[in-house]
Amino acid sequence: MKIAISGLGKMGSQIAQMLKKEGHEVFAHDTDIDQRKRATEAGLQVFDNPINVVHAFGSERIVIWLMIPSQFVDEALNVWLNLLQAGDVIIDGGNSDYRQTIIHSQKAASNQVDFLDIGTSGGILGMENGFSLMVGGYKETYEYCEPFVKALSLPNGNYKYLGPSGAGHFIKMVHNAIEYGMMESLAEGYRLIKDGPYRNINLVSVAQVWQKGSIIESSLNGLAVEIFKENPELEGIDGFVAESGEARWALESAKTQGFEMPSIKAARQVRLDTKTGEVNYATKFLAALRNKFGGHAINKQ
Repeated sequence: MKIAISGLGKMGSQIAQMLKKEGHEVFAHDTDIDQRKRATEAGLQVFDNPINVVHAFGSERIVIWLMIPSQFVDEALNVWLNLLQAGDVIIDGGNSDYRQTIIHSQKAASNQVDFLDIGTSGGILGMENGFSLMVGGYKETYEYCEPFVKALSLPNGNYKYLGPSGAGHFIKMVHNAIEYGMMESLAEGYRLIKDGPYRNINLVSVAQVWQKGSIIESSLNGLAVEIFKENPELEGIDGFVAESGEARWALESAKTQGFEMPSIKAARQVRLDTKTGEVNYATKFLAALRNKFGGHAINKQ
């Protein structure tokens, strides 16, 4: 099957390469010359113009997978909708606000274009481990695109169709909000060990013993082992931690339902406070952890 990946950043380029590896014909698109160069070096068919991407499909049904920041989806959607025909498909695989996703789906439908939202988790480790994919949209469209989704879950990931438009991004939003809380708990715990009454405890040893059979064994704690091996004092990390939006959206959604999420609220506030210089070993660990699984900048830009 043919598919185009628009947005060749950390995850988009991996998605394109994985789909090519699994036998799909992949067209890679990005406006950034450096991203296109890297994609070309990876053996992908690369285009800088959406019109050329559409022509590459010939008479086949067009599937465009957007892997771009949420603030650019509106503009990109307008571009692609002007080029696509009835029955073609747009997939938003990024971290978009599910409320906007519903609007985007309606806009696509008004142009007779099918729309899927796919929450995609796995970060820069997805190519090695397989992604976790949370799908929302028309089930018939999902069934057509399932071969792509299945390919991206290999070898150890998973995927599920979860409901109508917005459901995939809603579940991914909650996933990321939980991630905030889990990361913050690990960061606070390791800070307490480092600054607590027993000095010079080897954090690598702690992380390793927790990672084999303990209740808090996890992918995140597994990355902690790597972090402490490489940089136990977290030197060269300023402790700023970006707040990327998903936890805020989750808190807003919970509020509309009439309840609070205090753990996630507190974890988000820690990140907000780093903007004003409230940094410490725990926030440095958070920055290092985000860099490990997502390739995010380790220091404030």
